[in-house]
Order: sequence, then C-alpha cells, then structure tokens
Amino acid sequence: MASFRFTFFLFLYSLFLRASLAEIVCEDLPHDVCAFSISSSRKRCLLETAMEKGKVEYQCRTSEVVVERMAEHIESDECVRACGVDRNAIGISSDSLLEPQFTNKLCAPACSHNCPNIVDLFFNLAAGEGVFLPDLCEAQRRNPRRSMAEFMSSSGAASGPVPMEAELFAADALASAPAPDFLE
Repeated sequence: MASFRFTFFLFLYSLFLRASLAEIVCEDLPHDVCAFSISSSRKRCLLETAMEKGKVEYQCRTSEVVVERMAEHIESDECVRACGVDRNAIGISSDSLLEPQFTNKLCAPACSHNCPNIVDLFFNLAAGEGVFLPDLCEAQRRNPRRSMAEFMSSSGAASGPVPMEAELFAADALASAPAPDFLE
C-alpha cells in the first residue's frame, strides 16, 4: 500500500511540475525522489547531506553530470526495485558495482532492458573505472566471484568501452524501455 501511495505521489508531483513549473529543478525535488532523477537541463540530481542548525539535513542538488538522451525524469519505484538501487544514496559512486548482489540485479533483464536511466548511470560509472558494463554483466553471469576480481583490478587491466558497442548496449536499453510521459 505504501508503494502505491508513493507511486501516486510521484504521479501527482510530476503532473504538478509539468503543469505549474514546466521543468524539473533538482533543488526543488523532495529528498525521497532526488536520487536517480534528471533535471530539465539534462543534469543528474544527487542527494547530499548538509549541516543546518547543528542537524544533518538531506538536500537535492544538481550535479555536473549531463545525460545525453533523457531529461525531466524521476525514476520509477519499479526500476529502483528491479535495479537494486537506493533512493537514499548520497552522491554518485561506482562502489556498488563491487557488490555481487547489486551487479546481479543491475545486469538482470528486468533492469538492463527496462531502466535506461539507471543503466546509463552505471554504464558511465563503470566506464570511468575502465570497465565495460556489458562485459562485467557477462562475467557476472559466468562467474560472479571472478567478475568482482576483474573489476577490482581494472585500473588499466580491463579494456575501456568500445564506442560502437557502448552505443549498442545503451541503445538496446533505451529502445527496450517505454519512454516516460514527461519526456515527450
């Protein structure tokens, strides 16, 4: 029931944003929908903590990370669950790629074929570590322990993404997922 309420809240919130503001500004988002959202300016939103009046407060901020193919997107609860991400994650990090349970969910068809926003984020985070996400997913399917060892030793040992293959993987994820209403 709580999930339905949250989804309903997101639906109403997105209608309100589209009707009244006509744009998503990260700093205006509540902290519980900040992570994995994309602003109207195509920049990723990220959750940060700050001290205010001696108390730790969550704040949604606009990062400098630009998303090429999406704008005005608040990630769905279905994708958050399918991909195993946490809306309360602070900042953006590749650390979760070291966790076999997370990588298993990220590479599963429920996430990789239906959640292009999350796939794009972790594709780029993996590339920043010198790892090609489709290769990591394949290694995860074949031998989960070895894939983590390869990821951990990837600083130069693993080949970086090949642009054409990267485009095909990202295009597959984008083509497989229905476009959210607020992208149109």
